[in-house]
Amino acid sequence: MNAVVIISANAEWRVVKELYPNLEIQNSPYGEFANLTFDLRPLTIFHGGWGKISAAATAQYVIDHFKPDLLVNLGTCGGFVGRIDKEAIILVERTLVYDIIEQMGDGAEAIEHYASDLDLSWLPVDLPFPTRRGLLVSADRDIIAQDIPMLIEKYHAVAADWESGAIAWVAQKNNVRVLILRAVSDLVGGDGGEAYGNIELFHERTKTVMRELFRQLPDWLNASDSHL
Repeated sequence: MNAVVIISANAEWRVVKELYPNLEIQNSPYGEFANLTFDLRPLTIFHGGWGKISAAATAQYVIDHFKPDLLVNLGTCGGFVGRIDKEAIILVERTLVYDIIEQMGDGAEAIEHYASDLDLSWLPVDLPFPTRRGLLVSADRDIIAQDIPMLIEKYHAVAADWESGAIAWVAQKNNVRVLILRAVSDLVGGDGGEAYGNIELFHERTKTVMRELFRQLPDWLNASDSHL
């Protein structure tokens, strides 16, 4: 199986380079990438960049140039206080881009256009690790506290990120299987976010959750191997 892992945020990519300091870094028009022998298998790790624009462009670039059987996105997300725990890992089954504002037509229809339901039937029934399966909402911004009640009421959301909606949509358009695993690095509630104004906290939490995601990755790839 040919798998490519996309890492989105700069802070997440820094952790990858700390974990694997001997990577031979190469450059693409969009970001750095490297080939790695990972748990006795060849693997390409690609820095996709933050936000929907970079996420969509790099996902298409990776699909066109590396022809993956499986596209994997590992990264962080912000969780909603009282809805999910810190360091919980979300196995994304559906993505939705919520920062689309349509004032001339049906806004719900516009949002649904970019929503994606991920086919995960190829994963085994017994997953290698406990996860929270479900929806992850995306926007080109950090979570705004005032948006949380709406996101819960309309979508039953528990967490949000910047990139997964774009990556899932591009993968689906190309009929490429995608596995998105996002770990909750920080929580946001009515009083704001615990990492807002405290970027060092986000960096430290990012190290913790990214190390855990890479610790788990071999078992997720083995589970995928047996069903692809």
